Amino acid sequence: MTALLRLSSAIDAVTAFIGRSVSWLILVAVLVSAGNAIIRKLFDASSNAWLELQWYLYGAVFLLAAAYTLQRNEHVRIDIATSGLSKKTRDWIDLLGHIFFLLPFCFLMVYLGWPFFWNAFQNGETSLNAGGLTIWPAKLLILVSFILLTAQGFSEIIKRWAVIKGLIEDPTIPKDLPPVVQELEAVSGLSNRVEK
Repeated sequence: MTALLRLSSAIDAVTAFIGRSVSWLILVAVLVSAGNAIIRKLFDASSNAWLELQWYLYGAVFLLAAAYTLQRNEHVRIDIATSGLSKKTRDWIDLLGHIFFLLPFCFLMVYLGWPFFWNAFQNGETSLNAGGLTIWPAKLLILVSFILLTAQGFSEIIKRWAVIKGLIEDPTIPKDLPPVVQELEAVSGLSNRVEK
């Protein structure tokens, strides 16, 4: 299990690096958007390439940060259905959900994503818009994002199993929260639900 936990830590490190790095693409997208808007207003000129670049940048952030979101336990949950359950039951739900839902979906997307990207790359597919960009980099982002999400899914399975077996502390439980957040959680009863 030690080797698997080391593998999980390595995956987590790569995921965190990519997640933090791609967050800077938001700034680039905002600057491209602002520059495009200024040029359009001042010079009455615009470019489909600049608009498509914005879409690529935002798409890159959301796709490449998906694994980081999973790692940070920030993905959408249906807490109303599980909040009354014990921590151990929620851990089992997470483990089984990752094994039977997340990983099969990721495998399917990688399987379908490869020909989707490869065909666009081989054909030199470009946008149908006048002056648009090449399409294959966007399709490559889809493939890469699901490869990263698959790897992070394996990491989460390893960690969840180790938590269930009592080998590690739960990495999803926040530690050293700011006092205001701790006070709000105490008032709302959230801290009690986390510790069950």
